[in-house]
Amino acid sequence: MNDYVLTCCSTADMTKDYFKERHIPYVCFHFTIDGETYPDDLGESMPFDAFFDRMSGGSLPKTSQVNVQEYKEFFEPFLKEGRDIIHVSLSSGISGAYSSAMTAKHELLAEYPKSRIVIIDSLGASSGYGLLMDMLADMRDKGATLDEIRDWAEGNKLHVHHWFFSTDLTFYIKGGRITKSAGFLGTLLKICPLLNMDAAGHLIPREKIRTKKKVIAEVVEKMVQHAKDGTEYCGKCFISHSACYEDARAVADLVEKRFPKLNGKVLINSIGTVIGSHTGPGTVALYFVGDERL
Repeated sequence: MNDYVLTCCSTADMTKDYFKERHIPYVCFHFTIDGETYPDDLGESMPFDAFFDRMSGGSLPKTSQVNVQEYKEFFEPFLKEGRDIIHVSLSSGISGAYSSAMTAKHELLAEYPKSRIVIIDSLGASSGYGLLMDMLADMRDKGATLDEIRDWAEGNKLHVHHWFFSTDLTFYIKGGRITKSAGFLGTLLKICPLLNMDAAGHLIPREKIRTKKKVIAEVVEKMVQHAKDGTEYCGKCFISHSACYEDARAVADLVEKRFPKLNGKVLINSIGTVIGSHTGPGTVALYFVGDERL
């Protein structure tokens, strides 16, 4: 057993089995839909298909981050075991979870002054955040110390690329990110926004591309441009999607064709209920390791 535990939030959007197999405890965000509140527990309380079906039917969920008390309750059992903690949080560019985790850390260290709690801002989200956790778990399993993991994560987290596209503008309109008139015109013209995560962990619109076929080709082209060693890339590639598996599969097939040296097949996950509350159905995200996000 390591003398520390590597933890994260549910918004890393990997499966429950994945986190169990990799020995990564996670703390759950929350969402409220149709007047009821649920934990963002990786589809256990509400299956992803049911969640996105409700959104398609007109439900507009709201999300809440992990608060300070919840972080303290999550961290404290490890401290009581005498284990230090390295916790990686959802990007501070889209959530206040990092700030809450830091507050919980300082309050707990007043009670456990001999312990160490390291909080890392992933500057990532969904399975891109998950890809960072995957690499850190590999390091842990090879015997890396807490300090080595912290230093590597801080030096390399901006090399994890996040490219998103959406084929449904409904929740861009409902969320106020685009106007109704722009959304109507975009839908009429079959516009698919292409976005990525910037160096501050914000999700930034980059291009407006007409038709699903073209945006699928373009998101893979972004990987060609930015992946480490280009089409010789030999790292892992993850994809997440919100109720549009066929689109995600089309991206994965093209990636596997263009990048024959990938470390295994592309891993496809569902976008979770918290991130999905903001994207809505019809979003596909591609994650890989490449040049530094600027």
